[in-house]
Amino acid sequence: MTARWQSKPFEDCIEKVTYTTKIQRKDFLVVGAFPVVSQEDAFINGYWDGADDVFRAETPLVIFGDHTKVLKYIDFDFVLGADGVKLLPPKEFLVPKFFYYQLQTAQLDSLGYARHYKLLKELEIKYPDRAEQHRIVAILDAAFDGIATAKANAEKNLKNARALFESHLQSVFTKRGAGWVEATIGEVCAIKHGFAFDGVDFSTDVPKGNPLVITPGNFTENGTLLFNERNTKRFNGDTPVGYQFNVGDLVVVMTDLSSKMKILGKPAFVETDDVLHNQRIGRVVFSNDRVEKRLLYYFMMTEVFLKNIKGSATGTMVKHTAPKRIMSNVIPFPGNRDDQRAIISRLDDLRAETQHLESLYQQKLTALDNLKKSLLHQAFSGAL
Repeated sequence: MTARWQSKPFEDCIEKVTYTTKIQRKDFLVVGAFPVVSQEDAFINGYWDGADDVFRAETPLVIFGDHTKVLKYIDFDFVLGADGVKLLPPKEFLVPKFFYYQLQTAQLDSLGYARHYKLLKELEIKYPDRAEQHRIVAILDAAFDGIATAKANAEKNLKNARALFESHLQSVFTKRGAGWVEATIGEVCAIKHGFAFDGVDFSTDVPKGNPLVITPGNFTENGTLLFNERNTKRFNGDTPVGYQFNVGDLVVVMTDLSSKMKILGKPAFVETDDVLHNQRIGRVVFSNDRVEKRLLYYFMMTEVFLKNIKGSATGTMVKHTAPKRIMSNVIPFPGNRDDQRAIISRLDDLRAETQHLESLYQQKLTALDNLKKSLLHQAFSGAL
């Protein structure tokens, strides 16, 4: 179906545009004639007005879902990346949006600050005549409008499911009944620092079977530990005595590599054997039986607790908390342990239901993404 299509290297498909004014970060605004893009924060920071040599401002527009995505369609008037990458207008034989859609089919998952343009230069752009390009664009536009609506609904439902659980969790510790008491976390447990492992002794290249080492990168926003191919690090040295977790241990992350602090202070349970206690990971060691472990876990997932942790955090880009700051938080709880267990049971049931709903909505989002990829593949293999 693509027998009549032509093919040209990426650089033969774009116009050469020169500019003499240096664009600096301090000049970034938001909306105008020509978008200025920063890969660092995934936003269009400003629009460069080529006619007046000034910036214009209005409302920001997200152009990357994450750092691996291609630019959102903006007619390709002129785009300058913060690292010097330029994406310039396509030549006359290409319909701009056809060019945009074809860029979305490129295998650019490993985009990095210094590699964007190098990877783009390696692309081979395939295209039919402009009439056929317009036809393909019209089909994709209509299909993607429907997909966008479906994704928006699924994302809204996903957000609502999470909000429902978070709201109920918050109410548990604010709408207290008879027999409730208060204590600082430090009065019921201690938060222990981990071992300062030498970074050369653990990496993603260590063979399976060696002990795992928890890092902040293993913590998730939903209060679990995640070990995958990208973030799993194993130890390749002599295991220090006293720094190995037991299954069921409660841990808390005390460093967040992001200034947005999405995981700072988040708790999790160790669910795997042979896991080592790394520095900047707090190990919760109970000093008495006043509070059920899982009730403390749920309290550490509340907005009140996490807001306190974030409010007392130190650091600029990398944020830190500390055992004393965690232990100074006051936890309300029923004095009766049976009442605590009843609360835990209700929260466990609601969380399981919420996670089931989240899984369904996430599967739908994944299916919609796959449908979009399939349509793009069909479009540029001549099957539409």
